[in-house]
Amino acid sequence: MFTDKETPKEARSMNQSAIEPIIVPPMDRYNQTLVDNLHPADWVNPEPIACYNLVVIGAGTAGLVTAAGAGLLGAKVALVEKHLMGGDCTNVGCVPSKAMIRSARAITDIRSAGRFGIGTAHDIKIDFPGVMERLRQVRAEISPHDSAKRFQQEFGVDVFFGDARFSSSNTVEVADKTLRFKKAAIATGSSPAHLAIEGLEETGYLTNETVFSLTECPKRLAVIGGGYIGCELAQTFQRLGSEVVLFQRGSRLLKREDAAAAEIVQTVFVREGIQLLLQTKIKRIERQGVEKVIYYEANTQENMATVDEILVAAGRSPNVEGLNLEKVGVKYDQKQGVIINDYLQTTYPYIYAVGDVCMKWKFTHAADAAARIVIQNALFSVFGIGRKKLSSLTMPWCTYTDPEVAHVGMYPQEAQEQGIEVETFSISLKNVDRALIDGETEGFVKLFVKKGTDKILGATIVARHAGEMIGEITLAMTNNLGLGAISQTIHPYPTQAEAIRKAADKSSIRRLQTFKKLTSYWLAWRR
Repeated sequence: MFTDKETPKEARSMNQSAIEPIIVPPMDRYNQTLVDNLHPADWVNPEPIACYNLVVIGAGTAGLVTAAGAGLLGAKVALVEKHLMGGDCTNVGCVPSKAMIRSARAITDIRSAGRFGIGTAHDIKIDFPGVMERLRQVRAEISPHDSAKRFQQEFGVDVFFGDARFSSSNTVEVADKTLRFKKAAIATGSSPAHLAIEGLEETGYLTNETVFSLTECPKRLAVIGGGYIGCELAQTFQRLGSEVVLFQRGSRLLKREDAAAAEIVQTVFVREGIQLLLQTKIKRIERQGVEKVIYYEANTQENMATVDEILVAAGRSPNVEGLNLEKVGVKYDQKQGVIINDYLQTTYPYIYAVGDVCMKWKFTHAADAAARIVIQNALFSVFGIGRKKLSSLTMPWCTYTDPEVAHVGMYPQEAQEQGIEVETFSISLKNVDRALIDGETEGFVKLFVKKGTDKILGATIVARHAGEMIGEITLAMTNNLGLGAISQTIHPYPTQAEAIRKAADKSSIRRLQTFKKLTSYWLAWRR
């Protein structure tokens, strides 16, 4: 979210009943279109009806899907947003980051064209302002999907702009209006976590909420955090011309992912020129003129790094402040967020929570899937009949580095902790013809199976388009299809997705070997 320092004084002094103007720098025609769709300056909050079936607080993915779905099914719905509709995904997350990643991949493809017999000029010009303008253009083109007018006209949702707070167990106050509800859903999302590093605030830094407003590429960029956001943006800025140094407290990047997957990403990062500083602790940061100096400790040695910008990508914090949750008995934790049960109910059963504000899965598609559960449980479950559980979801995810790292289901260690014996069937992309043809052999497919069966427990894929490939495994798991079903499924040749069938074939081959003697005797008898 933009701070008060980024909002004009005259806007801050306006009455709550007025729609405060939103500025998304640089305020060019694309960002103006974005604002016109997602927080129009001329919007007039409607007069509330007597009572809503559902009041949704927050218009990110979780809130939008909840409101749209409930509205389409005939519910009277109010949707409240204090900033831009679309939330992080549209404005400062998935859409802008993947637009930058696409540009960065294009540059890398040009640089590596020589190995495919294609000559290229030695001096490749990177137009960073052009990259960012395209980002803003794509974001503006997507923004009508999340627009206030669409939700009002197409879904019949009453859209309110302003800060929402609970005033009683069945009312929400927003912009001097009272919204009475039978059920409510908290979908306020999350924000970048604040780091307690001496001098960081005074020196200034970027987060995912501000980095996409850049119009010049930082010559030297420090990235703090080796999770999926930090890794994606570190590689992207390195490819776009920055000299990137990545700080990570742990011994490896992507600590929650498969160790072999993280190792591949780290190898690629080092080859591309990113300076990886693992197992480091940042002691303090100072500004020296226009430069920022980071003092850190690594292997008990004090060192320093001088950069032009710092990007903090070290976790997320749930947006729970200002909602007056204590008033309605909704419990929350500053780190975990709103406390929910498996049905997405808060500690006050008529109020639900969904998305980043309460869930461990902080992904757009997770918020979408969970929002559908909220609609069912809050509006269409009578006496608990037909309720759906969050834990029933089979959730894939992907880190959009190059190569990508995608996963679904359990990791082997998780299964073992539950007393489940695991078999792993894997195939390297070096053994996949299409990967060899594409020159994209850094990666693998791993399928984790309950030992002695073909029941799929989970999978990890490392490939340039792993995010596109993981859906096949997710579909199989969701529909209780085992490795045998994948092995029997014809995959077009040549494709990189054939790696999935090859890995599944390993399981089939192992089972066939068990019957080898029997079939040999049978065939001998038939001669």
